[in-house]
Amino acid sequence: MKLVLSEEQQFLKDTAKNFAAERTPVNHFRSLRDNADPVLWDKDIWQEMVALGWSGILIPEDFGGSNFGIAGISVILQECAKTLTPSPLFATAVLGAYAITQFGTKKQKEKYLPQIVNGKITTAVAVDESSHHNPINSEMKASIKDDKYVLEGKKTFVVDGASADLLIVLVRTSGNPGDETGLSLFIVDSNEEGISKIKLDMADSRNYANIIFSNVSVSKDQLLGDAESGGETIERILDIGRIAMSAEMLGNAEAAFETTLEYLKQRKQFGVLIGTFQALQHRAAEMFCELELTKSSVMAAMHGADENSNELQRLASLAKTIAGETLHLVSNEAIQMHGGIGVTDEYDVGFFLKRSRVAEQIFGSSKFHTERYANLSGF
Repeated sequence: MKLVLSEEQQFLKDTAKNFAAERTPVNHFRSLRDNADPVLWDKDIWQEMVALGWSGILIPEDFGGSNFGIAGISVILQECAKTLTPSPLFATAVLGAYAITQFGTKKQKEKYLPQIVNGKITTAVAVDESSHHNPINSEMKASIKDDKYVLEGKKTFVVDGASADLLIVLVRTSGNPGDETGLSLFIVDSNEEGISKIKLDMADSRNYANIIFSNVSVSKDQLLGDAESGGETIERILDIGRIAMSAEMLGNAEAAFETTLEYLKQRKQFGVLIGTFQALQHRAAEMFCELELTKSSVMAAMHGADENSNELQRLASLAKTIAGETLHLVSNEAIQMHGGIGVTDEYDVGFFLKRSRVAEQIFGSSKFHTERYANLSGF
């Protein structure tokens, strides 16, 4: 496995870097937050991303996509994360696109994939039911009534759940919470009768929701993948999401580090640049080393996904663990090196601290993935 980008992947990375710098600087995110935008991402900016082909990166050419793979979309997320660009890229272009491409029926692909490519619909994956990520503990049920499934239950902390048009929902069709079998996935229109969304206000000012399903009727055609096999299917989808989120967290950490380095070169204390203090240089060097290790783990994971590695689960958990720990460290150190001014709203660096605390929890914290990696390794 080569830990380098192809020419096409580097082009996508450079394009995303220029786009984020010109169209979505941090002030763009600040404006959406200050104006209490209900969606918390700009629909015009999203259409520009769609025009660049980003919504179809994981979708085959037969359905209008480019099929540039996990590495392709991951480097875009990495660069956009450096300016905290809010968009449906993660939930739609990664999770939704991958899920339907890999596990959807021909009819589902023909119906939904072109709409994702054209930016006509956005998606969200509804998995968790508590503050602790553990898909096999899902209690939300789907029972059969009059040749249809009836969904009943609640999902929490759904990324982009407040605005998504389409929901991919994990439910239990048999067995008990904790059983690895008996889980199924459904594609559900978020406007179906009986669905209600409760927008969540999180520290990073992004789009999250708790979603309640009350007697929601869906047809068997809305099953994603085989009934009762949703446990394996959702883990595959989540691993792809974990890798993409690791790339995004890497971008957050890189930006926080670069912002801090610039501050060290400008801030004077007792008439001396604080960047000349050896203790701060040591701490900056530690951050740099951790970032380099994170780059390698994320690169290995995204290439492993594209190469369909049989080590994908371990690679995903390793990347998510290291990216989470690195972003936690770098965001903490960024605040410490800025001093008290770092947590004021005037300075952008505080946004990365807030983002780190939420992103680490998406689809499993560093603790969750450390334990998962150990279990997968036979410990």
